[in-house]
Amino acid sequence: MALISLFEISIAFFCFLLFRYFLINKKPHRLCPTNWPFLGMIPGLLVEIHRVYDFITEILEVTNLTYPCIGPCFANLDMLVTVDPANIHHIMSSNFANYPKGPEFKKLFDILGDGIFNADSELWKDLRKSAQSMMMNPEFQKFSLATSSNKLEKGLVPLLDHVAKEKLVVDLQDMFQRFTFDTTFVLATGYDPGCLSVEMPEVEFARALDDAEEAIFFRHIKPEILWRLQGLLGLGDEKKMTKARATLDRVCSKYIATKRDEVSRGTNNVDSHSKDLLTSYMNLDTTKYKLLNPSDERFLRDTILTFMLAGRDTTGSGLTWFFWLLIKTPEVIAKIRQEINTTLFQRSKVNDDASDSDSFNPQELKKLVYLHGAICEALRLYPPVPFQHKSPTKPDVLPSGHKVDANSKILFCLYSLGRMKSVWGEDALEFKPERWISESGNSVHEPSYKFLSFNAGPRTCLGKEVAMMQMKTVAVKIIQNYEMKIVEGQQIEPAPSVILHMKHGLKVTVTKRCLV
Repeated sequence: MALISLFEISIAFFCFLLFRYFLINKKPHRLCPTNWPFLGMIPGLLVEIHRVYDFITEILEVTNLTYPCIGPCFANLDMLVTVDPANIHHIMSSNFANYPKGPEFKKLFDILGDGIFNADSELWKDLRKSAQSMMMNPEFQKFSLATSSNKLEKGLVPLLDHVAKEKLVVDLQDMFQRFTFDTTFVLATGYDPGCLSVEMPEVEFARALDDAEEAIFFRHIKPEILWRLQGLLGLGDEKKMTKARATLDRVCSKYIATKRDEVSRGTNNVDSHSKDLLTSYMNLDTTKYKLLNPSDERFLRDTILTFMLAGRDTTGSGLTWFFWLLIKTPEVIAKIRQEINTTLFQRSKVNDDASDSDSFNPQELKKLVYLHGAICEALRLYPPVPFQHKSPTKPDVLPSGHKVDANSKILFCLYSLGRMKSVWGEDALEFKPERWISESGNSVHEPSYKFLSFNAGPRTCLGKEVAMMQMKTVAVKIIQNYEMKIVEGQQIEPAPSVILHMKHGLKVTVTKRCLV
């Protein structure tokens, strides 16, 4: 009888859940995923995982920019997805103190240790102040510009010349990732790994970063107990994560040891005008930054890895999507070339002493208003970091009226934000550099809570100017000297990752332009 009673109770409970689902928990729109008993909305999300960013965009477009996503029971995967600029401004700026990265974020991105991406409170303040001081240093800015120009002339140009001469197909995504990997590694450590060359060598550090990013993405949609179990058993994405962590630890340790040896002997691998970040952190004034310990190898490892993730992947992703959009819209390329010719190279004709390298002077590049608009437009449609994760320490009510509990999850989908017609207008899906140019011909500034590609508020990206300058430098050189065509038959779509990579790369053919 006891067994029958237990069975009857179980059936009654199950029927109650179904009744509640069908009569109370009605879907607000046919596009929204079904909220199943026990499983939540995860089944519907998994079905659309191959196009997850577009799927979320469609939902947010019909749900007034904010949508509560329900995860499986007891899986701690419930989250509020929002692209409402008012909510973003509230969380990122006006109520910043209530929205730290928090322990949940640090668990998902544990491979970054205590780097600036994961840090909060006083540790974050010290990390940001020290990084800002170093990156604003004129010596570092000169070093950054020289590093990009050198890699462009000795790495990217020879590779493109070779591809054009031999009539080969090249994967632009792979090429740009190699370019930004080398330049970022030089800025971070002072050493050039030589990833970008005609031989296209395999670099284990770069491969490990890719594997780690993929695993981090899937942690966002798996219960913690599942991905931790996979890690213990060595299965799936977490098996890749374990191998990636070992590789990243080993390579970082190697370069830290080499740099320590050089510093102790008073030698340097790079010229006297350079100022790589690893050297700067080893010589850090700890009286100014009391929570930072430059003698701790783990601290230096976390710093290198964070900077590599920020510099390599975001700029490489941005360049790939930018050139894909350019190749599809030849009229935009024509306008950029015209601007380059009238703004940069007309000056060269007037000034006989001006060389080609002068065209990459930062002040000159800032005059390329249309190029700047085209890059911003690409970053709007294809932000390198497609989503952000936040969590309040105290209960709050967002400007949209949604109540959020302490330690609940809030997700910004930057990919969707750039496509919202209610935010950007009816032409939101169109690639229009003109939207970034005023009637007087100057650049239009959009608030960061609307254009979130470089973050907003106190956590605004410190490397914004470095990234924009690098993208402009590469763009001018390639647009002026080469024609590119997309290889037919490719499927261009975002890969599910914490960085907006193209799933299958971007294969193109290259020909050199005849310049008169």
